[in-house]
Amino acid sequence: MQKMLTLISNVYRLGNASKNVGAQTVSEGARMVLSTRFFTDFTPQASFDIKKCELHRLEAGPSETAVLTREQGLQYYRTMQTMRRMELKADQLYKQKIIRGFCHLYDGQEACAMGIEAGINPTDHLITAYRAHGYTFTRGVSVREIMAELTGRRGGVAKGKGGSMHMYAKHFYGGNGIVGAQGQIFESFNMAALWKLPCIFICENNKFGMGTSVERSSASTDYFKRGDYIPGIKVDGMDVLCVREAIKFAADYCRAGKGPIVMELETYRYHGHSMSDPGVSYRSREEIQEVRSKSDPITMLKERMLSNNMASVEEIKEIDVDIRKVIEDAAQFAISDPEPPLDELCNHIFANDLPMEVRGTNPWVKLKSVS
Repeated sequence: MQKMLTLISNVYRLGNASKNVGAQTVSEGARMVLSTRFFTDFTPQASFDIKKCELHRLEAGPSETAVLTREQGLQYYRTMQTMRRMELKADQLYKQKIIRGFCHLYDGQEACAMGIEAGINPTDHLITAYRAHGYTFTRGVSVREIMAELTGRRGGVAKGKGGSMHMYAKHFYGGNGIVGAQGQIFESFNMAALWKLPCIFICENNKFGMGTSVERSSASTDYFKRGDYIPGIKVDGMDVLCVREAIKFAADYCRAGKGPIVMELETYRYHGHSMSDPGVSYRSREEIQEVRSKSDPITMLKERMLSNNMASVEEIKEIDVDIRKVIEDAAQFAISDPEPPLDELCNHIFANDLPMEVRGTNPWVKLKSVS
Protein backbone atom coordinates (compact mmCIF):
# COMPACT_ATOMS: atom_id res chain seq x y z
CA MET A 1 0.00 0.00 0.00
CA GLN A 2 1.36 3.39 -0.97
CA LYS A 3 2.19 5.60 1.98
CA MET A 4 0.28 8.85 2.31
CA LEU A 5 2.28 12.02 2.66
CA THR A 6 1.81 14.95 4.96
CA LEU A 7 2.83 18.27 3.43
CA ILE A 8 3.24 21.28 5.66
CA SER A 9 3.30 24.39 3.52
CA ASN A 10 4.60 27.31 5.52
CA VAL A 11 4.88 30.83 4.09
CA TYR A 12 7.66 32.84 5.69
CA ARG A 13 7.54 35.85 4.85
CA LEU A 14 -7.61 21.31 -12.64
CA GLY A 15 -10.66 21.94 -16.22
CA ASN A 16 -11.44 20.56 -19.63
CA ALA A 17 -9.85 22.11 -22.71
CA SER A 18 -12.21 24.57 -24.37
CA LYS A 19 -13.06 24.00 -28.00
CA ASN A 20 -10.98 26.14 -30.26
CA VAL A 21 -13.42 27.69 -32.69
CA GLY A 22 -12.90 31.21 -33.92
CA ALA A 23 -15.53 33.23 -35.81
CA GLN A 24 -14.75 35.88 -38.41
CA THR A 25 -17.42 38.19 -39.85
CA VAL A 26 -17.18 39.08 -43.54
CA SER A 27 -19.15 42.26 -44.23
CA GLU A 28 -19.50 41.80 -47.97
CA GLY A 29 -22.22 39.27 -48.52
CA ALA A 30 -22.92 39.26 -44.75
CA ARG A 31 -21.38 35.81 -44.60
CA MET A 32 -19.89 34.09 -41.53
CA VAL A 33 -16.73 32.11 -42.17
CA LEU A 34 -15.97 29.56 -39.47
CA SER A 35 -12.36 28.60 -38.89
CA THR A 36 -11.78 25.43 -36.86
CA ARG A 37 -8.51 23.91 -35.69
CA PHE A 38 -8.77 20.32 -34.63
CA PHE A 39 -7.02 19.06 -31.50
CA THR A 40 -4.75 17.02 -33.76
CA ASP A 41 -3.26 20.32 -34.97
CA PHE A 42 -1.75 20.92 -31.53
CA THR A 43 1.45 19.45 -30.10
CA PRO A 44 0.25 16.80 -27.61
CA GLN A 45 3.29 17.12 -25.34
CA ALA A 46 6.67 18.79 -25.08
CA SER A 47 9.82 18.62 -22.94
CA PHE A 48 11.22 21.69 -21.19
CA ASP A 49 14.55 22.36 -19.52
CA ILE A 50 13.93 23.68 -16.03
CA LYS A 51 16.12 25.37 -13.45
CA LYS A 52 18.41 23.09 -11.44
CA CYS A 53 17.55 22.84 -7.75
CA GLU A 54 20.04 23.54 -4.99
CA LEU A 55 20.55 20.51 -2.74
CA HIS A 56 21.35 19.91 0.91
CA ARG A 57 22.49 16.45 2.08
CA LEU A 58 21.40 14.90 -1.21
CA GLU A 59 23.64 13.36 -3.88
CA ALA A 60 21.01 13.72 -6.61
CA GLY A 61 17.99 15.93 -7.00
CA PRO A 62 14.87 16.41 -9.11
CA SER A 63 14.95 16.10 -12.88
CA GLU A 64 16.15 19.11 -14.85
CA THR A 65 13.73 18.24 -17.66
CA ALA A 66 9.95 18.29 -17.38
CA VAL A 67 7.45 16.74 -19.77
CA LEU A 68 4.20 18.66 -20.14
CA THR A 69 1.15 17.38 -21.99
CA ARG A 70 -1.32 19.73 -23.62
CA GLU A 71 -4.05 18.53 -21.26
CA GLN A 72 -1.87 19.17 -18.20
CA GLY A 73 -0.87 22.60 -19.47
CA LEU A 74 -4.47 23.70 -19.96
CA GLN A 75 -5.40 22.31 -16.55
CA TYR A 76 -2.52 24.11 -14.82
CA TYR A 77 -3.29 27.35 -16.64
CA ARG A 78 -6.99 27.25 -15.77
CA THR A 79 -6.30 26.47 -12.13
CA MET A 80 -3.66 29.17 -11.64
CA GLN A 81 -5.65 31.78 -13.52
CA THR A 82 -8.71 30.97 -11.42
CA MET A 83 -6.65 31.46 -8.26
CA ARG A 84 -5.33 34.78 -9.59
CA ARG A 85 -8.77 36.11 -10.56
CA MET A 86 -10.30 34.91 -7.29
CA GLU A 87 -7.71 36.84 -5.29
CA LEU A 88 -8.14 39.99 -7.36
CA LYS A 89 -11.90 39.80 -6.77
CA ALA A 90 -11.27 39.32 -3.04
CA ASP A 91 -9.13 42.46 -3.11
CA GLN A 92 -12.00 44.38 -4.71
CA LEU A 93 -14.62 43.09 -2.24
CA TYR A 94 -12.37 43.88 0.69
CA LYS A 95 -11.92 47.46 -0.45
CA GLN A 96 -15.71 47.68 -0.74
CA LYS A 97 -15.90 46.49 2.89
CA ILE A 98 -17.87 43.40 1.89
CA ILE A 99 -15.02 41.17 3.08
CA ARG A 100 -13.89 42.18 6.56
CA GLY A 101 -11.21 41.17 9.05
CA PHE A 102 -8.00 39.38 8.16
CA CYS A 103 -7.39 38.58 4.50
CA HIS A 104 -4.07 37.37 3.06
CA LEU A 105 -3.94 37.06 -0.74
CA TYR A 106 -1.93 34.53 -2.76
CA ASP A 107 -1.51 36.15 -6.18
CA GLY A 108 2.04 35.70 -7.47
CA GLN A 109 2.53 32.39 -5.65
CA GLU A 110 0.12 30.27 -7.76
CA ALA A 111 2.86 27.99 -9.15
CA CYS A 112 3.56 26.73 -5.61
CA ALA A 113 0.05 25.42 -4.91
CA MET A 114 -0.47 24.14 -8.46
CA GLY A 115 2.95 22.48 -8.64
CA ILE A 116 2.48 20.80 -5.28
CA GLU A 117 -0.94 19.41 -6.21
CA ALA A 118 0.41 18.21 -9.59
CA GLY A 119 3.17 16.25 -7.83
CA ILE A 120 1.17 14.50 -5.11
CA ASN A 121 -2.05 12.53 -4.74
CA PRO A 122 -5.45 13.88 -3.63
CA THR A 123 -5.29 11.42 -0.72
CA ASP A 124 -2.05 12.96 0.61
CA HIS A 125 -2.57 15.25 3.58
CA LEU A 126 -1.90 18.97 3.19
CA ILE A 127 -1.52 21.59 5.92
CA THR A 128 -0.90 25.24 5.10
CA ALA A 129 -0.77 28.66 6.77
CA TYR A 130 -3.14 31.63 6.61
CA ARG A 131 -2.55 32.40 2.89
CA ALA A 132 -4.90 29.52 2.18
CA HIS A 133 -7.37 30.46 -0.59
CA GLY A 134 -5.36 28.88 -3.43
CA TYR A 135 -4.86 25.58 -1.62
CA THR A 136 -8.52 25.46 -0.67
CA PHE A 137 -9.35 25.65 -4.38
CA THR A 138 -6.77 23.04 -5.46
CA ARG A 139 -8.08 20.72 -2.74
CA GLY A 140 -11.46 20.65 -4.47
CA VAL A 141 -13.50 23.46 -2.90
CA SER A 142 -15.44 25.59 -5.40
CA VAL A 143 -14.76 29.28 -5.95
CA ARG A 144 -18.35 29.90 -4.88
CA GLU A 145 -17.79 28.30 -1.45
CA ILE A 146 -14.46 30.11 -0.98
CA MET A 147 -15.88 33.53 -1.85
CA ALA A 148 -18.91 32.97 0.38
CA GLU A 149 -16.59 32.04 3.24
CA LEU A 150 -14.62 35.23 2.71
CA THR A 151 -17.81 37.27 3.05
CA GLY A 152 -18.98 35.26 6.07
CA ARG A 153 -22.04 33.73 4.42
CA ARG A 154 -23.92 30.52 5.15
CA GLY A 155 -22.89 28.94 1.82
CA GLY A 156 -19.20 29.22 2.66
CA VAL A 157 -16.99 26.16 2.99
CA ALA A 158 -16.90 26.63 6.79
CA LYS A 159 -20.53 27.83 6.95
CA GLY A 160 -19.35 31.45 7.06
CA LYS A 161 -17.67 31.06 10.46
CA GLY A 162 -14.04 30.56 9.42
CA GLY A 163 -13.32 33.45 7.09
CA SER A 164 -10.13 33.93 5.10
CA MET A 165 -7.79 32.03 7.39
CA HIS A 166 -9.83 28.95 8.32
CA MET A 167 -10.97 26.89 5.37
CA TYR A 168 -10.92 23.11 5.25
CA ALA A 169 -11.54 20.21 2.88
CA LYS A 170 -10.94 16.47 2.79
CA HIS A 171 -7.26 15.76 3.55
CA PHE A 172 -6.71 19.55 3.89
CA TYR A 173 -6.15 21.00 7.36
CA GLY A 174 -5.32 24.64 6.60
CA GLY A 175 -5.19 27.47 7.02
CA ASN A 176 -3.58 28.23 10.31
CA GLY A 177 -2.43 31.50 11.79
CA ILE A 178 0.89 30.34 13.26
CA VAL A 179 3.64 30.32 10.64
CA GLY A 180 6.71 28.24 11.34
CA ALA A 181 7.00 29.10 15.04
CA GLN A 182 10.67 28.32 15.61
CA GLY A 183 10.48 26.05 18.62
CA GLN A 184 7.60 24.06 17.22
CA ILE A 185 9.06 23.61 13.76
CA PHE A 186 12.39 22.32 15.08
CA GLU A 187 10.57 19.94 17.41
CA SER A 188 8.60 18.73 14.37
CA PHE A 189 11.82 18.31 12.39
CA ASN A 190 13.28 16.25 15.22
CA MET A 191 10.29 13.92 15.61
CA ALA A 192 9.85 13.48 11.85
CA ALA A 193 13.52 12.54 11.48
CA LEU A 194 13.50 10.22 14.50
CA TRP A 195 10.45 8.33 13.30
CA LYS A 196 11.29 8.65 9.58
CA LEU A 197 7.89 10.15 8.87
CA PRO A 198 6.83 10.65 5.21
CA CYS A 199 6.55 14.41 5.68
CA ILE A 200 7.55 17.25 3.33
CA PHE A 201 8.17 20.55 5.11
CA ILE A 202 7.70 23.43 2.66
CA CYS A 203 8.77 27.05 3.07
CA GLU A 204 7.15 29.29 0.46
CA ASN A 205 9.80 31.98 0.62
CA ASN A 206 8.05 35.03 -0.81
CA LYS A 207 11.01 37.21 0.25
CA PHE A 208 9.24 39.06 3.07
CA GLY A 209 8.09 38.26 6.60
CA MET A 210 5.25 40.77 6.79
CA GLY A 211 7.16 43.97 5.88
CA THR A 212 10.69 42.75 6.62
CA SER A 213 12.86 41.34 3.85
CA VAL A 214 14.55 37.99 4.43
CA GLU A 215 17.97 39.62 4.19
CA ARG A 216 17.15 41.91 7.13
CA SER A 217 15.66 39.17 9.32
CA SER A 218 17.81 36.08 8.67
CA ALA A 219 21.56 35.65 9.08
CA SER A 220 21.20 32.69 6.73
CA THR A 221 18.54 32.84 4.03
CA ASP A 222 19.09 29.22 2.96
CA TYR A 223 15.83 28.00 4.43
CA PHE A 224 16.13 24.64 2.70
CA LYS A 225 19.11 23.94 4.98
CA ARG A 226 17.21 24.74 8.17
CA GLY A 227 16.45 21.06 8.74
CA ASP A 228 20.20 20.54 9.34
CA TYR A 229 20.23 16.72 9.50
CA ILE A 230 17.17 16.59 7.18
CA PRO A 231 17.86 16.79 3.42
CA GLY A 232 16.67 19.91 1.65
CA ILE A 233 15.92 21.30 -1.81
CA LYS A 234 15.71 24.89 -3.04
CA VAL A 235 13.30 25.29 -5.96
CA ASP A 236 12.23 28.00 -8.39
CA GLY A 237 8.76 28.56 -6.95
CA MET A 238 7.66 30.76 -9.86
CA ASP A 239 7.83 27.86 -12.34
CA VAL A 240 5.01 25.34 -11.96
CA LEU A 241 7.06 22.64 -13.71
CA CYS A 242 10.03 23.14 -11.38
CA VAL A 243 7.74 22.84 -8.37
CA ARG A 244 5.99 19.76 -9.79
CA GLU A 245 9.23 17.89 -10.49
CA ALA A 246 10.70 18.78 -7.11
CA ILE A 247 7.56 17.66 -5.28
CA LYS A 248 7.53 14.39 -7.22
CA PHE A 249 11.14 13.80 -6.19
CA ALA A 250 10.39 14.64 -2.55
CA ALA A 251 7.26 12.47 -2.51
CA ASP A 252 9.17 9.49 -3.91
CA TYR A 253 11.90 10.07 -1.33
CA CYS A 254 9.40 10.04 1.54
CA ARG A 255 7.34 7.12 0.22
CA ALA A 256 10.55 5.08 0.03
CA GLY A 257 10.80 5.25 3.82
CA LYS A 258 13.77 7.62 3.92
CA GLY A 259 12.09 10.07 6.27
CA PRO A 260 11.24 13.77 5.92
CA ILE A 261 12.58 16.38 3.53
CA VAL A 262 12.64 20.19 3.62
CA MET A 263 11.82 22.30 0.56
CA GLU A 264 12.19 26.01 -0.07
CA LEU A 265 10.06 27.38 -2.90
CA GLU A 266 11.49 30.75 -3.91
CA THR A 267 8.47 32.82 -4.90
CA TYR A 268 6.97 36.32 -4.61
CA ARG A 269 3.68 37.83 -3.53
CA TYR A 270 2.19 40.72 -5.46
CA HIS A 271 -0.07 42.00 -2.69
CA GLY A 272 1.07 43.11 0.73
CA HIS A 273 1.27 40.75 3.68
CA SER A 274 -2.45 41.24 4.26
CA MET A 275 -5.09 43.65 3.02
CA SER A 276 -4.08 46.11 5.75
CA ASP A 277 -0.59 46.28 4.18
CA PRO A 278 -0.30 48.30 0.96
CA GLY A 279 2.90 46.36 0.22
CA VAL A 280 4.89 49.29 -1.19
CA SER A 281 6.37 50.91 1.93
CA TYR A 282 9.18 48.33 2.19
CA ARG A 283 9.56 47.62 -1.54
CA SER A 284 9.01 49.68 -4.66
CA ARG A 285 6.23 49.37 -7.23
CA GLU A 286 9.01 48.96 -9.80
CA GLU A 287 10.30 45.87 -7.99
CA ILE A 288 6.86 44.26 -8.06
CA GLN A 289 6.38 45.15 -11.72
CA GLU A 290 9.78 43.71 -12.62
CA VAL A 291 8.87 40.35 -11.08
CA ARG A 292 5.52 40.42 -12.90
CA SER A 293 7.17 41.14 -16.24
CA LYS A 294 10.05 38.68 -15.95
CA SER A 295 8.85 35.67 -13.96
CA ASP A 296 5.07 35.66 -13.55
CA PRO A 297 4.08 31.98 -13.16
CA ILE A 298 0.93 32.20 -15.29
CA THR A 299 2.55 34.16 -18.10
CA MET A 300 5.51 31.76 -18.13
CA LEU A 301 3.25 28.73 -18.58
CA LYS A 302 1.13 30.45 -21.23
CA GLU A 303 4.17 31.45 -23.28
CA ARG A 304 5.56 27.92 -23.11
CA MET A 305 2.32 26.51 -24.46
CA LEU A 306 1.87 29.09 -27.19
CA SER A 307 5.47 28.93 -28.40
CA ASN A 308 5.31 25.13 -28.63
CA ASN A 309 1.93 25.03 -30.42
CA MET A 310 0.25 23.37 -27.42
CA ALA A 311 -2.60 25.89 -27.40
CA SER A 312 -3.85 28.88 -29.38
CA VAL A 313 -4.27 32.49 -28.32
CA GLU A 314 -8.01 32.18 -28.97
CA GLU A 315 -8.26 29.12 -26.75
CA ILE A 316 -6.46 30.84 -23.88
CA LYS A 317 -8.73 33.88 -24.23
CA GLU A 318 -11.78 31.62 -24.14
CA ILE A 319 -10.55 30.07 -20.89
CA ASP A 320 -9.98 33.55 -19.44
CA VAL A 321 -13.52 34.63 -20.34
CA ASP A 322 -14.95 31.50 -18.75
CA ILE A 323 -12.94 32.04 -15.55
CA ARG A 324 -14.09 35.66 -15.26
CA LYS A 325 -17.70 34.50 -15.47
CA VAL A 326 -17.15 31.86 -12.77
CA ILE A 327 -15.57 34.48 -10.51
CA GLU A 328 -18.33 37.02 -11.08
CA ASP A 329 -21.06 34.46 -10.44
CA ALA A 330 -19.28 33.37 -7.24
CA ALA A 331 -18.93 36.99 -6.09
CA GLN A 332 -22.63 37.65 -6.64
CA PHE A 333 -23.50 34.56 -4.61
CA ALA A 334 -21.08 35.63 -1.87
CA ILE A 335 -22.79 39.01 -1.65
CA SER A 336 -26.41 37.80 -1.78
CA ASP A 337 -26.20 34.61 0.30
CA PRO A 338 -27.49 35.19 3.87
CA GLU A 339 -25.24 35.24 6.90
CA PRO A 340 -25.49 32.25 9.26
CA PRO A 341 -28.10 32.83 12.00
CA LEU A 342 -26.88 33.39 15.55
CA ASP A 343 -28.48 30.17 16.80
CA GLU A 344 -26.00 28.27 14.59
CA LEU A 345 -23.02 30.05 16.09
CA CYS A 346 -21.80 27.05 18.10
CA ASN A 347 -22.67 24.31 15.63
CA HIS A 348 -19.95 21.93 14.41
CA ILE A 349 -17.70 22.39 17.43
CA PHE A 350 -17.91 18.71 18.32
CA ALA A 351 -17.73 15.69 16.04
CA ASN A 352 -20.31 13.58 17.88
CA ASP A 353 -23.89 13.31 16.65
CA LEU A 354 -25.71 14.31 19.85
CA PRO A 355 -26.45 18.01 20.48
CA MET A 356 -24.39 19.49 23.31
CA GLU A 357 -24.67 22.62 25.40
CA VAL A 358 -21.89 25.15 25.02
CA ARG A 359 -21.30 28.05 27.36
CA GLY A 360 -22.02 31.39 25.71
CA THR A 361 -20.56 34.80 26.51
CA ASN A 362 -21.04 34.14 30.23
CA PRO A 363 -21.60 31.00 32.37
CA TRP A 364 -25.39 31.55 32.46
CA VAL A 365 -25.90 31.59 28.70
CA LYS A 366 -26.15 28.15 27.13
CA LEU A 367 -26.06 27.52 23.39
CA LYS A 368 -26.74 24.33 21.51
CA SER A 369 -24.01 22.73 19.42
CA VAL A 370 -25.13 20.39 16.66
CA SER A 371 -22.55 18.39 14.72
